[in-house]
Amino acid sequence: GLTVIDLHNYVPFIPEHSSTANSTFGGWQGIYAGSSMIFIAYIGFDSIAANSGEAIEPQKTMPRGILGSLLIAVALFIAVSLVLVGMFNYSEYKDNAEPVGWALRMSNHEVIAAVVQAISVVGMFTALIGMMLAGSRLLYSFGRDGVLPTWIGKLNNKHLPNHALWILTLVAVIVGSMLPFAFLAQLITAGALVAFMFVTIGMYALRPREGKDLPEPAFKLPLYPVMPIIIFVCVFSVFWGLSGQAKLYTMIWFIVGMVYYFIYIIVLDKRKKQ
Repeated sequence: GLTVIDLHNYVPFIPEHSSTANSTFGGWQGIYAGSSMIFIAYIGFDSIAANSGEAIEPQKTMPRGILGSLLIAVALFIAVSLVLVGMFNYSEYKDNAEPVGWALRMSNHEVIAAVVQAISVVGMFTALIGMMLAGSRLLYSFGRDGVLPTWIGKLNNKHLPNHALWILTLVAVIVGSMLPFAFLAQLITAGALVAFMFVTIGMYALRPREGKDLPEPAFKLPLYPVMPIIIFVCVFSVFWGLSGQAKLYTMIWFIVGMVYYFIYIIVLDKRKKQ
């Protein structure tokens, strides 16, 4: 791609803002709206944490895995985007589902385009496997702790949480086949952002307990107690850029989850008293 870059395609680097009933483009408003939509590309990094129970020395390897893969991926995201915009005018990529392959083919790199597209298909497949792996471990943890039916938290004779994996697979296939991707992307993004916000809030409850009823962690978020507030504001600002529909459905899902969780707490408390 670097061999066919036209520097004129970078001017203006941020196009003028234009807004329609269905979308916002250009200007800082467009960047803000785009960051909320593209955030789904970053959700995979927290899936590393879901596999901490199977990691060797997770106190050291988890931060390295999450932060290291995040830095590498962000650098590649930026580099690829810069090259693509330099190859052709940004407007030519509108509604293009295969921008990299298209740009390479239009630049007479048909063989490389075919290779890149083949790798991208395999990459998406492995990404789905990774997310299913992480999700099954989370469901297994919920079942093991009694938040979900206990049979979900059972392991098979090979010590694998196959019950959780089958449940997650069926739900993913049904939901993925019935709802449009754009809506699912925003809904998944919204759910992840809400989870991230609660993680930052939870630090204020957990940090004072370290060294008492909780062990001292090998990795700590720096600049506490200021950094969690900064993170919360940044995450909330990205969340607010999502569509009203995504925020509405997320609020409904959040309320349902909170009601379920508090009922679970009440039931668990009764069991302990018995």
